Amino acid sequence: MENNLSGLLRKLIPLDQLDWIHQVADTASELGFPIYIVGGFVRDLLLGHPSLDFDLVVEGNAIALARSLASKFGGKITTHEKFKTAKWHIRELGIGDRESNSDPRIPNLDFLDLISARSEIYKHPAALPTVKLGTIHDDIFRRDFTINTLTIRLDGNHFGQLHDELRGLDDLQKGLIRVLHSHSFVDDPTRMFRAVRYEQRYGFEIAKETLALIPEACEWIEKLSPQRIRRELDLTLDEPNADSMLSRLDKLGLLKPIHPSLRWDKVSQTRFESATDFPLGFSSSGLSNIRDLRWLLWLMTLSNKVIASLNRRLHFTAPLLKSLLASSKLQSDLPVFSNLKPSQCVERFDKFPLQAIYAVLRAAPRGKSKQALETYLMEWRHIKPGTTGNDLKKLGIEPGPRYQTILRKLRTAWLDGEVKNANEEKNLLQKILD
Repeated sequence: MENNLSGLLRKLIPLDQLDWIHQVADTASELGFPIYIVGGFVRDLLLGHPSLDFDLVVEGNAIALARSLASKFGGKITTHEKFKTAKWHIRELGIGDRESNSDPRIPNLDFLDLISARSEIYKHPAALPTVKLGTIHDDIFRRDFTINTLTIRLDGNHFGQLHDELRGLDDLQKGLIRVLHSHSFVDDPTRMFRAVRYEQRYGFEIAKETLALIPEACEWIEKLSPQRIRRELDLTLDEPNADSMLSRLDKLGLLKPIHPSLRWDKVSQTRFESATDFPLGFSSSGLSNIRDLRWLLWLMTLSNKVIASLNRRLHFTAPLLKSLLASSKLQSDLPVFSNLKPSQCVERFDKFPLQAIYAVLRAAPRGKSKQALETYLMEWRHIKPGTTGNDLKKLGIEPGPRYQTILRKLRTAWLDGEVKNANEEKNLLQKILD
Protein backbone atom coordinates (compact mmCIF):
# COMPACT_ATOMS: atom_id res chain seq x y z
CA MET A 1 0.00 0.00 0.00
CA GLU A 2 1.35 3.43 -0.96
CA ASN A 3 1.86 5.87 1.91
CA ASN A 4 0.23 8.65 -0.09
CA LEU A 5 -3.50 8.43 -0.83
CA SER A 6 -3.96 11.76 -2.63
CA GLY A 7 -4.92 9.99 -5.84
CA LEU A 8 -7.51 7.87 -4.05
CA LEU A 9 -8.97 10.92 -2.35
CA ARG A 10 -9.27 12.76 -5.66
CA LYS A 11 -10.88 9.73 -7.25
CA LEU A 12 -13.51 9.04 -4.58
CA ILE A 13 -14.45 12.48 -3.21
CA PRO A 14 -16.55 14.80 -5.43
CA LEU A 15 -14.49 17.69 -6.75
CA ASP A 16 -16.48 20.48 -5.10
CA GLN A 17 -16.25 18.79 -1.70
CA LEU A 18 -12.56 18.10 -2.18
CA ASP A 19 -12.05 21.80 -2.92
CA TRP A 20 -13.55 22.65 0.45
CA ILE A 21 -11.32 20.14 2.21
CA HIS A 22 -8.36 21.97 0.63
CA GLN A 23 -9.77 25.30 1.86
CA VAL A 24 -9.99 23.93 5.40
CA ALA A 25 -6.46 22.52 5.17
CA ASP A 26 -5.09 25.81 3.80
CA THR A 27 -6.75 27.76 6.62
CA ALA A 28 -5.30 25.32 9.16
CA SER A 29 -1.84 25.83 7.60
CA GLU A 30 -2.19 29.60 7.97
CA LEU A 31 -2.79 29.07 11.68
CA GLY A 32 0.15 26.67 11.91
CA PHE A 33 -2.10 23.68 12.62
CA PRO A 34 -1.31 20.33 10.99
CA ILE A 35 -4.65 18.73 10.10
CA TYR A 36 -5.64 15.11 9.53
CA ILE A 37 -8.57 12.91 8.59
CA VAL A 38 -8.65 10.25 11.29
CA GLY A 39 -10.39 6.97 12.01
CA GLY A 40 -13.42 5.51 10.31
CA PHE A 41 -13.17 7.46 7.08
CA VAL A 42 -9.63 6.23 6.45
CA ARG A 43 -10.59 2.67 7.39
CA ASP A 44 -13.56 2.64 5.04
CA LEU A 45 -11.67 4.42 2.26
CA LEU A 46 -9.09 1.62 2.26
CA LEU A 47 -11.87 -0.97 2.33
CA GLY A 48 -13.54 0.65 -0.67
CA HIS A 49 -16.49 2.14 1.23
CA PRO A 50 -15.91 5.91 0.96
CA SER A 51 -18.13 8.44 2.69
CA LEU A 52 -17.82 11.98 3.95
CA ASP A 53 -18.57 11.04 7.54
CA PHE A 54 -15.19 11.97 8.89
CA ASP A 55 -13.44 13.77 11.72
CA LEU A 56 -10.92 16.47 10.93
CA VAL A 57 -8.32 16.50 13.71
CA VAL A 58 -5.98 19.47 14.13
CA GLU A 59 -2.85 19.78 16.21
CA GLY A 60 -4.04 23.01 17.74
CA ASN A 61 -7.32 24.64 18.73
CA ALA A 62 -10.17 23.38 16.53
CA ILE A 63 -12.45 26.15 17.80
CA ALA A 64 -9.99 28.79 16.56
CA LEU A 65 -9.91 27.03 13.19
CA ALA A 66 -13.71 26.95 13.00
CA ARG A 67 -13.94 30.66 13.76
CA SER A 68 -11.36 31.45 11.10
CA LEU A 69 -13.27 29.39 8.52
CA ALA A 70 -16.58 31.06 9.39
CA SER A 71 -14.93 34.47 9.13
CA LYS A 72 -13.53 33.64 5.69
CA PHE A 73 -16.39 31.74 4.11
CA GLY A 74 -19.48 32.19 6.26
CA GLY A 75 -21.54 29.52 7.92
CA LYS A 76 -22.35 29.09 11.57
CA ILE A 77 -20.26 27.29 14.16
CA THR A 78 -21.14 25.49 17.37
CA THR A 79 -18.46 24.74 19.92
CA HIS A 80 -17.77 22.48 22.86
CA GLU A 81 -15.21 24.27 24.99
CA LYS A 82 -14.58 21.35 27.35
CA PHE A 83 -13.37 19.09 24.54
CA LYS A 84 -12.09 21.87 22.24
CA THR A 85 -14.29 20.66 19.35
CA ALA A 86 -16.43 22.56 16.87
CA LYS A 87 -18.95 22.00 14.13
CA TRP A 88 -18.82 24.25 11.09
CA HIS A 89 -22.31 24.31 9.58
CA ILE A 90 -21.92 24.67 5.84
CA ARG A 91 -25.19 23.55 4.26
CA GLU A 92 -26.20 27.16 3.63
CA LEU A 93 -22.95 27.68 1.71
CA GLY A 94 -24.02 25.15 -0.93
CA ILE A 95 -21.15 22.79 -0.23
CA GLY A 96 -21.55 19.30 -1.58
CA ASP A 97 -25.13 19.63 -2.77
CA ARG A 98 -26.81 16.73 -4.55
CA GLU A 99 -26.64 18.33 -8.01
CA SER A 100 -22.87 17.93 -8.04
CA ASN A 101 -22.82 14.70 -6.06
CA SER A 102 -24.21 11.77 -8.02
CA ASP A 103 -22.65 9.01 -5.89
CA PRO A 104 -25.36 7.70 -3.49
CA ARG A 105 -22.66 6.33 -1.16
CA ILE A 106 -21.48 9.87 -0.42
CA PRO A 107 -23.90 11.97 1.65
CA ASN A 108 -24.49 15.67 1.36
CA LEU A 109 -22.45 17.77 3.77
CA ASP A 110 -24.37 19.63 6.45
CA PHE A 111 -21.39 20.34 8.67
CA LEU A 112 -17.75 19.51 9.26
CA ASP A 113 -16.55 18.16 12.61
CA LEU A 114 -13.35 19.87 13.71
CA ILE A 115 -11.57 18.22 16.61
CA SER A 116 -8.52 19.27 18.59
CA ALA A 117 -5.94 16.49 18.92
CA ARG A 118 -6.08 15.44 22.55
CA SER A 119 -5.17 12.87 25.13
CA GLU A 120 -7.68 11.22 27.46
CA ILE A 121 -7.52 9.96 31.03
CA TYR A 122 -10.23 7.73 32.52
CA LYS A 123 -10.48 8.44 36.26
CA HIS A 124 -12.43 5.23 36.84
CA PRO A 125 -13.86 2.39 34.71
CA ALA A 126 -16.74 3.33 32.38
CA ALA A 127 -16.28 7.03 33.14
CA LEU A 128 -16.33 9.75 30.53
CA PRO A 129 -12.72 10.79 29.89
CA THR A 130 -10.87 13.83 31.13
CA VAL A 131 -9.16 15.43 28.14
CA LYS A 132 -6.36 17.86 27.42
CA LEU A 133 -4.89 19.19 24.20
CA GLY A 134 -2.19 17.04 22.68
CA THR A 135 -0.54 15.89 19.47
CA ILE A 136 -1.83 13.61 16.74
CA HIS A 137 0.23 10.89 18.42
CA ASP A 138 -1.78 11.42 21.64
CA ASP A 139 -5.01 11.42 19.69
CA ILE A 140 -4.23 8.13 17.99
CA PHE A 141 -3.52 6.46 21.32
CA ARG A 142 -6.96 7.37 22.67
CA ARG A 143 -8.68 5.43 19.87
CA ASP A 144 -10.53 2.17 20.33
CA PHE A 145 -9.02 -0.23 17.74
CA THR A 146 -5.90 -0.29 15.61
CA ILE A 147 -7.95 -0.17 12.39
CA ASN A 148 -9.27 3.22 13.56
CA THR A 149 -5.81 4.73 14.18
CA LEU A 150 -4.97 5.31 10.52
CA THR A 151 -4.68 8.99 9.58
CA ILE A 152 -4.35 11.00 6.37
CA ARG A 153 -2.62 14.36 6.60
CA LEU A 154 -4.18 17.16 4.56
CA ASP A 155 -2.20 20.39 4.94
CA GLY A 156 0.29 21.76 2.43
CA ASN A 157 2.68 19.38 0.72
CA HIS A 158 1.62 16.65 3.14
CA PHE A 159 -1.76 16.22 1.43
CA GLY A 160 -2.68 12.56 1.21
CA GLN A 161 0.10 11.19 3.43
CA LEU A 162 -1.00 8.01 5.23
CA HIS A 163 0.26 7.63 8.81
CA ASP A 164 0.12 4.25 10.50
CA GLU A 165 1.87 4.25 13.88
CA LEU A 166 0.16 1.18 15.35
CA ARG A 167 0.10 -1.22 12.39
CA GLY A 168 -3.57 -0.58 11.78
CA LEU A 169 -3.15 -1.23 8.08
CA ASP A 170 -1.76 -4.67 8.82
CA ASP A 171 -4.79 -5.53 10.99
CA LEU A 172 -7.10 -4.08 8.36
CA GLN A 173 -5.62 -6.33 5.71
CA LYS A 174 -5.79 -9.36 8.03
CA GLY A 175 -9.35 -8.58 9.09
CA LEU A 176 -8.62 -8.23 12.81
CA ILE A 177 -10.27 -6.08 15.46
CA ARG A 178 -7.60 -5.32 18.06
CA VAL A 179 -7.64 -2.92 21.03
CA LEU A 180 -4.67 -0.69 21.76
CA HIS A 181 -4.11 -1.79 25.37
CA SER A 182 -5.36 -4.31 27.91
CA HIS A 183 -7.54 -1.81 29.86
CA SER A 184 -9.37 -0.55 26.79
CA PHE A 185 -12.69 -2.28 27.54
CA VAL A 186 -12.54 -1.38 31.22
CA ASP A 187 -11.92 2.29 30.39
CA ASP A 188 -14.83 2.29 27.96
CA PRO A 189 -17.11 -0.79 27.94
CA THR A 190 -18.99 0.53 24.90
CA ARG A 191 -15.94 -0.53 22.87
CA MET A 192 -17.01 -4.16 23.27
CA PHE A 193 -20.22 -3.41 21.40
CA ARG A 194 -18.34 -1.55 18.69
CA ALA A 195 -15.90 -4.44 18.34
CA VAL A 196 -18.82 -6.76 17.56
CA ARG A 197 -20.32 -4.27 15.09
CA TYR A 198 -17.05 -3.97 13.16
CA GLU A 199 -16.46 -7.71 13.27
CA GLN A 200 -19.87 -8.55 11.83
CA ARG A 201 -20.09 -5.58 9.46
CA TYR A 202 -16.83 -6.31 7.70
CA GLY A 203 -16.62 -10.07 8.19
CA PHE A 204 -13.56 -9.60 10.43
CA GLU A 205 -12.52 -11.40 13.62
CA ILE A 206 -11.86 -10.02 17.06
CA ALA A 207 -8.19 -10.76 17.78
CA LYS A 208 -7.72 -13.57 20.32
CA GLU A 209 -5.98 -11.43 22.92
CA THR A 210 -8.71 -8.79 22.55
CA LEU A 211 -11.47 -11.39 22.81
CA ALA A 212 -9.90 -12.67 26.03
CA LEU A 213 -10.39 -9.25 27.64
CA ILE A 214 -14.19 -9.28 27.29
CA PRO A 215 -15.26 -11.59 30.16
CA GLU A 216 -13.47 -9.55 32.82
CA ALA A 217 -14.75 -6.24 31.38
CA CYS A 218 -18.43 -7.33 31.26
CA GLU A 219 -18.99 -6.33 34.88
CA TRP A 220 -18.45 -2.67 33.99
CA ILE A 221 -21.34 -2.56 31.50
CA GLU A 222 -23.79 -1.86 34.29
CA LYS A 223 -21.83 1.32 35.09
CA LEU A 224 -22.65 2.80 31.69
CA SER A 225 -25.36 5.45 31.61
CA PRO A 226 -28.69 4.58 29.96
CA GLN A 227 -27.93 7.01 27.12
CA ARG A 228 -24.54 5.49 26.33
CA ILE A 229 -25.64 1.87 26.33
CA ARG A 230 -28.85 2.50 24.40
CA ARG A 231 -26.88 4.41 21.77
CA GLU A 232 -24.73 1.33 21.21
CA LEU A 233 -27.83 -0.83 20.80
CA ASP A 234 -29.45 1.76 18.53
CA LEU A 235 -26.38 1.79 16.30
CA THR A 236 -26.40 -2.00 16.23
CA LEU A 237 -30.07 -2.07 15.20
CA ASP A 238 -29.29 0.38 12.40
CA GLU A 239 -26.92 -2.10 10.78
CA PRO A 240 -28.13 -4.28 7.84
CA ASN A 241 -26.98 -7.45 9.61
CA ALA A 242 -28.08 -6.42 13.09
CA ASP A 243 -29.33 -9.95 13.76
CA SER A 244 -25.85 -11.47 13.48
CA MET A 245 -24.50 -8.72 15.75
CA LEU A 246 -27.10 -9.37 18.43
CA SER A 247 -26.42 -13.10 18.20
CA ARG A 248 -22.72 -12.47 18.68
CA LEU A 249 -23.35 -10.09 21.59
CA ASP A 250 -25.47 -12.73 23.26
CA LYS A 251 -22.86 -15.47 22.79
CA LEU A 252 -20.18 -13.21 24.27
CA GLY A 253 -22.39 -12.51 27.31
CA LEU A 254 -22.78 -8.81 26.55
CA LEU A 255 -26.59 -8.55 26.62
CA LYS A 256 -27.52 -9.83 30.10
CA PRO A 257 -25.25 -7.31 31.91
CA ILE A 258 -27.41 -4.61 30.34
CA HIS A 259 -30.63 -6.18 31.66
CA PRO A 260 -31.46 -9.80 32.59
CA SER A 261 -34.38 -9.89 30.13
CA LEU A 262 -32.23 -9.14 27.07
CA ARG A 263 -31.51 -12.30 25.12
CA TRP A 264 -31.23 -13.56 21.58
CA ASP A 265 -32.54 -16.90 20.37
CA LYS A 266 -33.93 -18.62 17.28
CA VAL A 267 -37.40 -17.19 17.89
CA SER A 268 -35.96 -13.68 17.97
CA GLN A 269 -34.03 -14.45 14.80
CA THR A 270 -37.18 -15.58 12.99
CA ARG A 271 -39.03 -12.39 13.94
CA PHE A 272 -36.07 -10.24 12.91
CA GLU A 273 -35.89 -11.75 9.44
CA SER A 274 -39.19 -10.06 8.62
CA ALA A 275 -37.90 -6.55 9.36
CA THR A 276 -36.06 -5.81 6.12
CA ASP A 277 -38.75 -4.02 4.12
CA PHE A 278 -42.37 -2.93 3.92
CA PRO A 279 -44.91 -4.90 1.86
CA LEU A 280 -46.13 -3.67 -1.50
CA GLY A 281 -49.18 -1.48 -1.21
CA PHE A 282 -48.49 -0.48 2.38
CA SER A 283 -46.95 2.92 2.96
CA SER A 284 -44.45 3.19 5.79
CA SER A 285 -45.61 6.74 6.49
CA GLY A 286 -46.82 6.86 10.06
CA LEU A 287 -44.24 4.29 11.02
CA SER A 288 -40.82 5.04 12.40
CA ASN A 289 -37.56 3.75 10.99
CA ILE A 290 -36.28 0.21 10.72
CA ARG A 291 -34.46 0.67 14.03
CA ASP A 292 -37.71 1.12 15.95
CA LEU A 293 -39.33 -1.76 14.11
CA ARG A 294 -36.44 -4.00 15.14
CA TRP A 295 -36.75 -2.90 18.77
CA LEU A 296 -40.41 -3.99 18.66
CA LEU A 297 -39.70 -7.31 16.98
CA TRP A 298 -36.96 -8.02 19.48
CA LEU A 299 -38.87 -7.18 22.66
CA MET A 300 -42.56 -7.71 21.86
CA THR A 301 -42.76 -11.03 23.71
CA LEU A 302 -41.73 -9.39 26.99
CA SER A 303 -44.44 -8.41 29.44
CA ASN A 304 -45.36 -4.78 30.06
CA LYS A 305 -43.79 -5.08 33.51
CA VAL A 306 -40.46 -6.25 32.09
CA ILE A 307 -40.52 -3.57 29.37
CA ALA A 308 -41.07 -0.92 32.04
CA SER A 309 -38.07 -2.31 33.93
CA LEU A 310 -36.00 -2.34 30.76
CA ASN A 311 -37.00 1.26 30.12
CA ARG A 312 -35.54 2.27 33.47
CA ARG A 313 -32.21 0.91 32.24
CA LEU A 314 -32.29 2.18 28.65
CA HIS A 315 -34.52 5.28 28.72
CA PHE A 316 -36.42 4.68 25.47
CA THR A 317 -37.93 7.64 23.68
CA ALA A 318 -41.57 8.21 24.67
CA PRO A 319 -43.00 7.13 21.25
CA LEU A 320 -40.88 3.96 21.21
CA LEU A 321 -41.84 3.05 24.77
CA LYS A 322 -45.51 3.52 23.91
CA SER A 323 -45.14 1.23 20.90
CA LEU A 324 -43.18 -1.36 22.88
CA LEU A 325 -45.89 -1.56 25.53
CA ALA A 326 -48.59 -1.68 22.84
CA SER A 327 -46.87 -4.42 20.82
CA SER A 328 -46.45 -6.48 23.99
CA LYS A 329 -50.14 -6.28 24.81
CA LEU A 330 -51.24 -6.83 21.22
CA GLN A 331 -48.95 -9.83 20.91
CA SER A 332 -50.41 -11.44 24.04
CA ASP A 333 -54.00 -10.69 22.99
CA LEU A 334 -53.55 -11.84 19.39
CA PRO A 335 -55.63 -15.07 19.53
CA VAL A 336 -58.72 -13.06 20.55
CA PHE A 337 -58.95 -11.29 17.21
CA SER A 338 -59.63 -14.43 15.20
CA ASN A 339 -63.22 -14.54 16.52
CA LEU A 340 -64.14 -10.85 16.34
CA LYS A 341 -66.12 -8.93 13.75
CA PRO A 342 -64.18 -6.40 11.67
CA SER A 343 -65.71 -3.49 13.61
CA GLN A 344 -64.69 -5.09 16.91
CA CYS A 345 -61.13 -5.54 15.65
CA VAL A 346 -60.98 -1.96 14.45
CA GLU A 347 -62.26 -0.63 17.75
CA ARG A 348 -59.31 -2.30 19.48
CA PHE A 349 -56.68 -1.73 16.80
CA ASP A 350 -57.43 2.00 16.67
CA LYS A 351 -56.04 2.30 20.20
CA PHE A 352 -52.60 1.02 19.20
CA PRO A 353 -49.75 2.88 17.42
CA LEU A 354 -49.47 1.83 13.79
CA GLN A 355 -45.89 0.66 14.16
CA ALA A 356 -46.91 -1.71 16.98
CA ILE A 357 -49.63 -3.24 14.79
CA TYR A 358 -47.22 -3.54 11.89
CA ALA A 359 -44.54 -5.21 14.02
CA VAL A 360 -46.97 -7.75 15.44
CA LEU A 361 -48.25 -8.43 11.92
CA ARG A 362 -44.72 -9.21 10.73
CA ALA A 363 -44.19 -11.67 13.57
CA ALA A 364 -47.67 -13.24 13.71
CA PRO A 365 -48.22 -16.83 12.52
CA ARG A 366 -50.59 -17.43 9.62
CA GLY A 367 -54.25 -17.43 10.59
CA LYS A 368 -57.32 -15.26 11.08
CA SER A 369 -55.63 -12.94 13.58
CA LYS A 370 -52.77 -12.18 11.18
CA GLN A 371 -55.30 -11.62 8.39
CA ALA A 372 -57.21 -9.19 10.63
CA LEU A 373 -54.02 -7.20 11.31
CA GLU A 374 -53.14 -6.98 7.64
CA THR A 375 -56.68 -6.08 6.57
CA TYR A 376 -56.79 -3.37 9.20
CA LEU A 377 -53.57 -1.80 7.94
CA MET A 378 -54.48 -2.11 4.28
CA GLU A 379 -58.24 -1.44 4.34
CA TRP A 380 -60.24 -1.21 7.54
CA ARG A 381 -58.48 1.79 9.07
CA HIS A 382 -59.28 3.83 5.96
CA ILE A 383 -63.01 3.02 5.94
CA LYS A 384 -65.21 5.93 7.01
CA PRO A 385 -68.86 6.78 6.37
CA GLY A 386 -69.69 9.30 3.70
CA THR A 387 -71.69 11.25 6.26
CA THR A 388 -69.75 13.98 8.08
CA GLY A 389 -70.32 16.22 11.05
CA ASN A 390 -71.32 19.02 8.70
CA ASP A 391 -74.05 16.77 7.24
CA LEU A 392 -75.41 16.09 10.70
CA LYS A 393 -75.38 19.80 11.47
CA LYS A 394 -77.37 20.51 8.31
CA LEU A 395 -79.94 17.98 9.50
CA GLY A 396 -80.44 20.14 12.60
CA ILE A 397 -78.66 17.89 15.07
CA GLU A 398 -77.08 19.85 17.89
CA PRO A 399 -73.26 19.40 17.92
CA GLY A 400 -72.03 17.20 20.76
CA PRO A 401 -71.17 13.62 21.75
CA ARG A 402 -74.09 12.32 19.68
CA TYR A 403 -72.15 13.08 16.50
CA GLN A 404 -69.45 10.56 17.47
CA THR A 405 -72.05 7.94 18.37
CA ILE A 406 -73.84 8.29 15.03
CA LEU A 407 -70.69 8.28 12.91
CA ARG A 408 -69.34 5.26 14.81
CA LYS A 409 -72.54 3.31 14.10
CA LEU A 410 -72.29 4.16 10.42
CA ARG A 411 -68.64 3.12 10.28
CA THR A 412 -69.44 -0.13 12.08
CA ALA A 413 -72.08 -0.92 9.50
CA TRP A 414 -69.63 -0.35 6.64
CA LEU A 415 -66.95 -2.48 8.31
CA ASP A 416 -69.29 -5.39 9.01
CA GLY A 417 -70.82 -5.35 5.53
CA GLU A 418 -74.24 -4.15 6.69
CA VAL A 419 -73.89 -1.08 4.46
CA LYS A 420 -72.46 -1.37 0.96
CA ASN A 421 -73.31 1.91 -0.77
CA ALA A 422 -74.29 5.52 -0.14
CA ASN A 423 -78.01 4.84 -0.43
CA GLU A 424 -77.89 2.10 2.22
CA GLU A 425 -75.91 4.44 4.48
CA LYS A 426 -78.56 7.12 4.02
CA ASN A 427 -81.31 4.69 4.98
CA LEU A 428 -79.40 3.52 8.07
CA LEU A 429 -78.81 7.12 9.12
CA GLN A 430 -82.49 7.79 8.90
CA LYS A 431 -83.23 4.75 11.12
CA ILE A 432 -80.69 5.97 13.68
CA LEU A 433 -82.25 9.43 13.78
CA ASP A 434 -85.86 8.22 14.00
